[in-house]
Formats: sequence, C-alpha cells, structure tokens
Amino acid sequence: MHIPRFALASAFCLAATLAHAAGFRFIKVPAGAGFPALQAAVWSPCQEQAGEVKLRAITLPGTQNCAVSGEKLPLIVISHGFGGDFAGHHDTAEVLADGGFVVAALDHPVDAGGGDMSRADTLAALTERPADVTRLIDHMLTAWSDHAKLDRDHGGFFGFSRGGYTGLVVAGANPDLRKAIALCPENSPKPSCAELRRNEIPVQAFAHDPRVKALVIADPAFGPLFGRDALKDATIPIQLWASALSGEDKTGGEVTLDYVSVIEHDLPVRPDYHLVPNAGHFAFLPPCTPGLAKKRPDVCTDRPGFDRAAFHAQFNAAALAFFRKHLVSAGP
Repeated sequence: MHIPRFALASAFCLAATLAHAAGFRFIKVPAGAGFPALQAAVWSPCQEQAGEVKLRAITLPGTQNCAVSGEKLPLIVISHGFGGDFAGHHDTAEVLADGGFVVAALDHPVDAGGGDMSRADTLAALTERPADVTRLIDHMLTAWSDHAKLDRDHGGFFGFSRGGYTGLVVAGANPDLRKAIALCPENSPKPSCAELRRNEIPVQAFAHDPRVKALVIADPAFGPLFGRDALKDATIPIQLWASALSGEDKTGGEVTLDYVSVIEHDLPVRPDYHLVPNAGHFAFLPPCTPGLAKKRPDVCTDRPGFDRAAFHAQFNAAALAFFRKHLVSAGP
C-alpha cells in the first residue's frame, strides 16, 4: 500500500518530542569459529543532552558513550546493502533509539564498503551475512556491557537491499542459491556466476534466528532465489518496502520492483507492504550531505519531485510504529 498521509505529520510530532539525542558507542564482536571479527555501532536511549559524534566521513547527532536508559529494551539489528556500512541507516537507528530500542548496526565483513570487497560477489556472501547477524545478537545478549538491560525475548531486524535478503533468511527463509544463475548474464565476470556454472554451491547451512520477532526490510535483494517454498517458514510480522523505480538504478540486477513484488506475494503471512512512488533504490539511504552528494551523485540524486528528507520522516516513523506494535506490546 502507499504511505499514509498522516505519517509525515506523526513523524514531525515525534521529532518535536525528542529532548535527547540517542546514545552512541562502537563495539567489536571477537573473531571465532572461522569467522572474522565484526565491527558494529550501538545506538541506545539516552537521557543526556544532544551532542555530536564525528566519524571519518560524517557527523551524527548523538551522545557518545551515554549511559543506557531503561530496562527490558528490545534489540534491533540493522544490516546494510552491498558496499554499505554501519552508518548507512543512522537516521533510522537514531529514531528507533529515541523511541526506546537498542539498535546494533554492523559492517558485514564480506561486502562492507571500505573493507576487503574481494569476496563480495561470491556465493559465500549469501550464507555468511545471516550468520553475522546471529553472532551479533549473541554478543549483544551475553557479552555487551549493558546486556542486562535488553529484552532477550523480543528482538527485531531492519535491512536494506542485501540486508533485506539477510533479514528474510534470519526470519526463516531458505533461498535456493542455484537460482542465482538467473542474475548471471551470459559471460558475466562475477565470481558467483563462475561458482554456479561449476556447481560450487556453499554447504554452510543458513542461519535462522528465532530471537528475531519482527522484520522491517526495504528493497530486498536476490528475489529470484526465493519462492513460496523458500519463504514458507518466514512467518513473523514483516513490514516490506519497495521503491517504484528500483529497476532503473545501478543495483547490479539484484533488486527490481518485480522481484520485491513476488516476495510480497509469496510470503506466507501478508506483510505490511509499502510501495514508494517516484522513488529509486537509494531513496532508502539517508539524505546526503552536500559533500557526499557531490562525490556520489548516483546514490544521492533523486527523481524530480521526490523529497528524500520528507520521505525519511515518514519511513522512520512507520518503522518505529511497526516495531512498537510487534515488540513492545508483545512483552510481558
């Protein structure tokens, strides 16, 4: 369905009530069992005055190392798309943290921008990403300094593009990697296509995580790998977003509106579906700073008439409302 008109007004009302910035800190999940260490950032409810967190490329609103405010706080994990990183959905993380959630966003080692991208286009990316999420949840619930403040029974997940694919797998989906050949044009140089032609399919089992009780995903990638049978166990509440013009962007063929529409149709439980008119794939990333817009016009330039800042106010408010409905109210 389309975004309700009242959502924008609700978002601005929400913003007006937020007296404090979200708390912010970096964490590291140690390497283990053949997996590399994970770099991540955590946003959390904070009662201190708003400040700024200066990263290498951007400055975020937040209060670094603020004491976590509250008890039995649901945990939301954020998973980025191809070449993204932990800060790629910082505005959503900030809204969720201000709304009473602890948010952990990770860099997926296999395809995070700024890291080693040599394996980003291999089939291993499709099995390792969900495993990263389970490792991060394990760490947050057992080893994180404020793990006692978390609600162990009601966690959520937010993912964009490849992160949307990751969320479906975490929620119980079992994609058929052999179907990825549909994403391989003849003579494609991608390593994944070469692996498929040699029938070298990873044997690693997909990591599902029953601790994730609600899912918000935007433009999930790799739609052809799914289908009714692959999705039959993804039965948790899902809010699914689709950009109307995603097929016109440079997504490597991984995301199109048709692919997302098929996922919406094949999910066993009808999702809370939002089609965003006049939006390209990258509209789900936060509004760009002037410097980033100059450096990456492919990611930062929207269609005429599309207001990314106004859309994100709606988008973030809807995600917050969805998680509150399915996680906070579900608690004891």
